[in-house]
Amino acid sequence: MNSLVLAGLVMGGYLLAYHTYGKFLARKIFKINPDAVCPSTAFQDNFDFVPTKKEILFGHHFTSIAGLGPIVGPAIAIIWGWVPAVIWIFFGAIFFGAVHDFGALIISLRAKGRSIGDITGDVINARSRILFLLIIFFALLIVIAVFGLIMAILFTMYPVAVIPVWFEIIIAFCLGHIVYKRGIDILWPSIIAVIIMYLTIVAGVYWPVDLKIILGISAEYELITWIIIVLLFSSWLASSLPVQTLMQPRDFINSHQLLIAMALLCSGILIAHPSIVAPATNFSVKGAPPILPFIFVIIACGAISGFHSLVSSGTTSKQCASEADAQFIGYGSLLMEGTLATLVIIAISAGIGLGLPGSSGEILIGKAAFIHHYSSWEAASGLGSKLGAFIYGSANMIQVCGIPNDIAIAIMSVFVVSFASTTIDTATRIQRYVVVELAGSYNFKFLTKRQAGTAFAVITAGFLAFYDGTGKGALKLWPLFGSVNQLLASLSLMIITIYLAKQKIRAVYTFLPMIFMIVITCWALILNLNNFFLTGNWLLFFIGIFIFALQVWLIIEGLIIWKKIKSLQ
Repeated sequence: MNSLVLAGLVMGGYLLAYHTYGKFLARKIFKINPDAVCPSTAFQDNFDFVPTKKEILFGHHFTSIAGLGPIVGPAIAIIWGWVPAVIWIFFGAIFFGAVHDFGALIISLRAKGRSIGDITGDVINARSRILFLLIIFFALLIVIAVFGLIMAILFTMYPVAVIPVWFEIIIAFCLGHIVYKRGIDILWPSIIAVIIMYLTIVAGVYWPVDLKIILGISAEYELITWIIIVLLFSSWLASSLPVQTLMQPRDFINSHQLLIAMALLCSGILIAHPSIVAPATNFSVKGAPPILPFIFVIIACGAISGFHSLVSSGTTSKQCASEADAQFIGYGSLLMEGTLATLVIIAISAGIGLGLPGSSGEILIGKAAFIHHYSSWEAASGLGSKLGAFIYGSANMIQVCGIPNDIAIAIMSVFVVSFASTTIDTATRIQRYVVVELAGSYNFKFLTKRQAGTAFAVITAGFLAFYDGTGKGALKLWPLFGSVNQLLASLSLMIITIYLAKQKIRAVYTFLPMIFMIVITCWALILNLNNFFLTGNWLLFFIGIFIFALQVWLIIEGLIIWKKIKSLQ
């Protein structure tokens, strides 16, 4: 299939879905009220609660939910063929993920901007609230620790990204000051900020930052140094400052980066329109787990991801200025993420065929390039391999626009690292909210303070990362994250469904996705537990059993409430 046709069909389908199904959900199901007072206004503190223009908030929300998810997930799952990956991304985004994100945002807007975990206490009971918050804390603990590692690895892989990514903090501070302190409209300052950002990318190409050379340290200590720097300055700093000081403006710049990267990829598709060289289906991959249910777990961002409900009800609901903006931000952002995931599929399935360095330095093209990279599950494993396929494939397509190869690779590597930084910033801020909510329940007053909560979030993640002395400690728990993430999605859909039922609103549009995700999550978790047991991985086995028990417990609590609601109707 031609990549141009595929891109056109998916993007056209998303546009149609937004103006039909999205508007139906907004008007008939969630019953948007533009006159409702949102938490950003009711509790405005100019720190977490800040009324924000929908265009700016879209940038924050989108870059927060995206991260590396819509890149890594499709880059793995395409080994089973591009057709099943695209089908799940397309229909999953429209009927699962966008509904999930939109719903979580709405119920949080109507619950004083509280998190989906905290709202569980209102929708089900106080016991379920604590259980849900504990699951969220565990998931975010892994996210912060692992994304700190991911950013460190990316800085070692792509030293050209160091200057632009860290200089972006200075640019974001200036942009936030100009917009919020000087009251200047964001349009022209943001354009200038993005231009400066791309100039720093060119600077990074000429002056890459390699800590091994600068500090005279080994590769192992270089990685550890970067992890510490990331946790202190990207995670702690961004999450402890007012949201409009650094997080909002940096996310807005990153959203421009995304639009530019997507525009370049689309231009490459229009000019080169490379044919897809990856197999349509390939269900007998050496060493791979079964496509069912794992494709629905591996491709999370771009289709549906539980982490998104934490963003919708964590940072976004505290900044949304009007319920009228919720469809654009909640539903629209997920469709944009699905578009990005589709472009990732095209970059790998078609762009990689334009040229990929082989093991002996030769340049492979066409099917040979794809087969070389995806010869087996093990061959395609590892962060470098997954992201490398996307960066090389997308750089190939960007080059047809006349951009030199080294600049093209730098653009895409900075894009990837910037999105990782946004994810860790948002995850840390949301973890602080979770810590405060849990601490308030048990009267730990010290941890309910802003800086103490942030410190606890970062320190616990640092402890997980460094408990083995390498900074890679969280990777031991990473095999559980996919299932835990989709568990969050299924539980969030359950909360949204019960909320709608209590409002006497037809909940079938969230109920069916909820049932599907519960089944998929249980299926995947049981298969993982069986694998952990057979391989003697007792740490993951017992943690997995604990999480599975929490899931079953919460589902039972939800069923009890559901039965009570139905008996009263």
